[in-house]
Amino acid sequence: MKQKLNCILLIDDDEPTNFISNIELEDADCTNHIQIADSGKKALSYLSSSSPINSTDNEMPYPELIFLDINMPAMNGWEFLDKLKELKTDKEPEIIIIMLTTSINPDDKLKAEKMPLVAGFENKPLTSEIIENVMNKYFAGKNK
Repeated sequence: MKQKLNCILLIDDDEPTNFISNIELEDADCTNHIQIADSGKKALSYLSSSSPINSTDNEMPYPELIFLDINMPAMNGWEFLDKLKELKTDKEPEIIIIMLTTSINPDDKLKAEKMPLVAGFENKPLTSEIIENVMNKYFAGKNK
């Protein structure tokens, strides 16, 4: 059986990017739910409302994977990560966070590598190859 997550959360303020990412995730058939937040604040609100307990029965399933943009207005990806650290408890399952960005600044990649919450750093757009690599690296053997 193909590995499949319950929920993937896309956090990006760019509607065309979210549209393309959504199509790629649907084509990959790697998740039951795709949730899109067009800002860091909306993503935090979603995460605080969703429950990691019984998330398969929840209307707002808790994500196992997040693709996070860096450059967003009001709250950028780094600020989101700082707020997420404050929100997380030890009892919550780990969320794999992949920075998905257009940033070509090497400092952004270095900063991401030093952050324990960030599992990876990829360049936009989200592709089937990126999805396959992430699924194989972080979710190999997971069946739902």
